[in-house]
Amino acid sequence: MKTTIGPSQLLGQLKWRYAVKEFDRSRKISPELWSVLEDVLVLTPSSGGLQPWAFVVVDNPVLREKLVGASYGQTKVKDASHLVVFTAKQNFNEMDVDAHINRVAQIQGKTVGALAPLRSMLVGSIVKTMDRATINAWAGRQAAIALGNLLTSAALLGVDACPMEGFVPAEYDAILNLSEKRLASIALCTLGYRVETDAYASVPKVRFSKETVIFHV
Repeated sequence: MKTTIGPSQLLGQLKWRYAVKEFDRSRKISPELWSVLEDVLVLTPSSGGLQPWAFVVVDNPVLREKLVGASYGQTKVKDASHLVVFTAKQNFNEMDVDAHINRVAQIQGKTVGALAPLRSMLVGSIVKTMDRATINAWAGRQAAIALGNLLTSAALLGVDACPMEGFVPAEYDAILNLSEKRLASIALCTLGYRVETDAYASVPKVRFSKETVIFHV
């Protein structure tokens, strides 16, 4: 199997990245590179392949200014080159499963009828098994996978990022009209390039040792 990145390069980029505290407002991610990062989001794996999420890229500077107040005053939501709001679909239902089944049929050249066993499994194991709170939590976990995927991919491309949970979801939902789309915000990610004076860039990472967090059984 051919690899396109070496172990040392991978670890080097993961050690290079950190949760940026201050972004350089004069530097923007190029459209070409940003398009790749959007593809990264789309390619994120999910439970059953159901993708119960949406990623809101907030381009409007007026909206981003409003969101500072809903982010406990953290100006990085407007200073960073890009802001992504990770949202989870609420009250995931059979129609959402059907949308996925139709997409599978379209992409893989199958009939919807041939995919009936898959549909039955997905509806039975998720839609009909979980209550509303549980299925919303499940959808949120799927969106969190996408956040991790974006952070790693951005680091490999030399793009800085900061994952954020320090915001008021209800206010984000209202400002971005997410409820109308049956979505709820669960996390944010600001992306761009660090300022040279951000002291946090050189602070050693603090992580528990492998022996503490990895167990072989």
